[in-house]
Amino acid sequence: MKNVTLFYNLHPSGMALLEARKDIQLSQISRPSQEQFAEALGKSHAVLVALEGIGEAELARAPDLEIISRFGVGYDAIDIPACTRHRVAVGVTNGGNDLAVAEHTLGLMLAVARRTVEMDQLVRANKWRERGGRPMGELAGRTVLVVGYGRIGTRVARLCAAFGMRVMVCDPMFPVPRIAADGYIPVTDIAVALPEVDVLTLHCPLSDTTRRMINREMLSLLKPSAWLINAARGGLVDEAALAEALANGKLAAAGLDVLVQEPPQADNPLFKLANVVLSPHVAAAPLETMEKMSIRAAQNIIDMFDGTLDPGYVVNPEVLPNRRNA
Repeated sequence: MKNVTLFYNLHPSGMALLEARKDIQLSQISRPSQEQFAEALGKSHAVLVALEGIGEAELARAPDLEIISRFGVGYDAIDIPACTRHRVAVGVTNGGNDLAVAEHTLGLMLAVARRTVEMDQLVRANKWRERGGRPMGELAGRTVLVVGYGRIGTRVARLCAAFGMRVMVCDPMFPVPRIAADGYIPVTDIAVALPEVDVLTLHCPLSDTTRRMINREMLSLLKPSAWLINAARGGLVDEAALAEALANGKLAAAGLDVLVQEPPQADNPLFKLANVVLSPHVAAAPLETMEKMSIRAAQNIIDMFDGTLDPGYVVNPEVLPNRRNA
């Protein structure tokens, strides 16, 4: 019997897959304390996590753990080298949230362009004719730089092009000819491109090399009329420098689905700025997306137990039994 602990509430379609297995004993703990988390981890052969962190200390107390199934595609809270040393696979739900995050990104762009949140507040305050503040704008004709050309970034590029935007793409993992063949302008040096960018949108993972990649210096290269969109990870941006740029007119606006600290402190300076549109890390929250991700997250656990887990859904595929000698 395999013990599986869920630290996140799956969609019924994902739960059904796990519940149908007679060789799986399911436990569910939502928002566990550190003690509950460590205790459950030590008894499990598989765990499903959302944003919970797992490192060397936790793994050392989980001798039977075979797989950490991440509900999502980011894995910056998990120590991958430590998992590899302990022969624990880290599964992700690639393909489950691509469309939703790309749509949310465009939603943030449109909300920034049309000052949607501010306009809603004016109507509710019976200020129908008030039009003060920064000017609204169209997306068409603006130059957008898409940083990160993976599953989400490629969709964002297509959506931006459909809105009539001039699309630039930067991703060192993709050869320049491939980006150019897709019809976009390749960028190999972000700093060189930033002065001509109207919209900067981020779609790359958080790592030691990308942390605070958009810092005070990079922000200073953008036009004062530019917008920053981030639906990836808050840590990609120097948040203090961003708040300063927005407050001082060095940057026109921002649309953020992610912050450095989640949940954030109540005194976060971004909260005082009208030129910021915020959402609480919900780009992948549509019901359809939750179902797709739940099915994939559950299937990763099942396939690990059956020895059929697709390496394409694993961050460290070298730990899989059928690839250890590859």
